[in-house]
Amino acid sequence: MIFYNTLIYWYLQNNRELPWRKTKNPYFIWLSEIMLQQTRVAQGLAYYLKFIETFPTVFHLANADESTVLKMWQGLGYYSRARNLHYSAKLIANELNGEFPSTYKEIIKLKGIGDYTASAISSICFNEATAVVDGNVYRVLSRYYGIKTPINTSAGIKEFKTLAQSLIDKTQPGTFNQAIMDFGAIQCKPQNPLCDTCPFSSSCVALEKQLIKELPIKERKIKVRKRYFNFLVIKTKNYKTILSERKGKGIWQGLYQFPLIESEKVINKNELVTSEKFIDLFPIETTISLFNQKEIVHKLSHQHLYTQFWIVEIENLSKATVKWNEIEKYPVPILIANFLETYQSKK
Repeated sequence: MIFYNTLIYWYLQNNRELPWRKTKNPYFIWLSEIMLQQTRVAQGLAYYLKFIETFPTVFHLANADESTVLKMWQGLGYYSRARNLHYSAKLIANELNGEFPSTYKEIIKLKGIGDYTASAISSICFNEATAVVDGNVYRVLSRYYGIKTPINTSAGIKEFKTLAQSLIDKTQPGTFNQAIMDFGAIQCKPQNPLCDTCPFSSSCVALEKQLIKELPIKERKIKVRKRYFNFLVIKTKNYKTILSERKGKGIWQGLYQFPLIESEKVINKNELVTSEKFIDLFPIETTISLFNQKEIVHKLSHQHLYTQFWIVEIENLSKATVKWNEIEKYPVPILIANFLETYQSKK
């Protein structure tokens, strides 16, 4: 059995109908690949369609301001993807005359593009035989060959890339790459894979040795940090508030937020109003109430945010310049977007 023949035959019968499958335009393929990193297809599809409608060419994306791009991205998370996408779009438009690089070696130089994305674009758009290795591919290959090397180690990354490269159909690399990704997503799923109807079941090591649930193996490295956020949702008499852009290199860089007081634990109203930061921000009398009676836990890959939203009503505040009826124009983290949706519905 030639691995790629069986895989591609399965793909031709089972592939998903997706809009980016109907094009070889590297701009569209690039957008889809960046959006689907850390994002399920079901969630990313609507964002992709809206994105290409707003930015139909790389020039449209390059000419947009970052705030608009981040607003379009709101809800997808991992906002560095959007910032890198925007940065590279400007480079392609302004320095490469809108011509997308056509080889793996050139594509991987673009900001925000790694081995997986460069391999996908170069194979699908330019027929270069470079194998993709993502979560789906790790799962398929580790199970089929019974590989126990942890996938998040340098040894594992190298081993799986070499194996995938040896298996690729050099005559149709783009089809092979899309086939193995779809196979992992549809057939060889993380939970409850469809082994009974799998075309590889007779030669799958994991199935034979009952290792389906154990593979692939991933070393536990990330220590999750707990943080405690207190957002101050200011509401003046003339319906204005404070929203400020986050600076620095954090995951919410370029997004807007309410004034934030971070504490070492969940705090009560008295602890909040007697804090130095609160007194500095509000030297005059305020009326304050806790919006969510139980803290909202927002889980990120490396930290869990225990969040309280405090409604602060005040007569007037010079720093409050954002009108409440214009607040939807600003790109905000999904944590704040969800709060705003609930808050506005209860007003």
